[in-house]
Amino acid sequence: MNSRNRLRGTPGKRIAWPPTLAAMRQDALRAEHLRFVREAPRGGVLHCFVLDCSGSMLAGQRLALAKGLLIALFDRASAARAEAALICFGGNGADVRFGPAVPRWWNERWLRPVGGGGGTPLASGVREAARLLERSARRRPAQRRWLWILTDGRSSDQPTRPLDADEIVFVDFEREAIRLGRCEALADAWDARRFTPEELIG
Repeated sequence: MNSRNRLRGTPGKRIAWPPTLAAMRQDALRAEHLRFVREAPRGGVLHCFVLDCSGSMLAGQRLALAKGLLIALFDRASAARAEAALICFGGNGADVRFGPAVPRWWNERWLRPVGGGGGTPLASGVREAARLLERSARRRPAQRRWLWILTDGRSSDQPTRPLDADEIVFVDFEREAIRLGRCEALADAWDARRFTPEELIG
């Protein structure tokens, strides 16, 4: 492939010239300098958040930290005009608390009633998310669907990866000195990403 073809970039992508020129500095333009405009998928984006509200998330203010992070993530979804959904699990089951919809009026008051306690029915939360994602896939096949699971992973459940999730992110709240590492294990098994809350906040 000649240099002219390489510099054309990815088909269908528009070059973002200001960051491209900044990457060039005083050099001649090369393929590695190219930066492209991030374009939203034509079918839109859905962010499905699954929040662990079990008793173990109350330790060390983990649930409070997760709520704060959720507010920031919902704000990002709203700014991008993406749809969002919130599923909470804890005790004996899971339920949908919001969406899917564009969170235009989202604020922290919506999360105050979300309490914690009981066991960690991770499989129930994932099943509820899988059903929601499946319905969204039927409604908007071209949509890009993200699944975010905010948990400390203190569960022995081994849920199956939801088929209709295009991208999966585990936000790992485990803080014990002796780690179970279940978020890491599931992220590896599902080919998903894993972050600590500090990595996302910072």
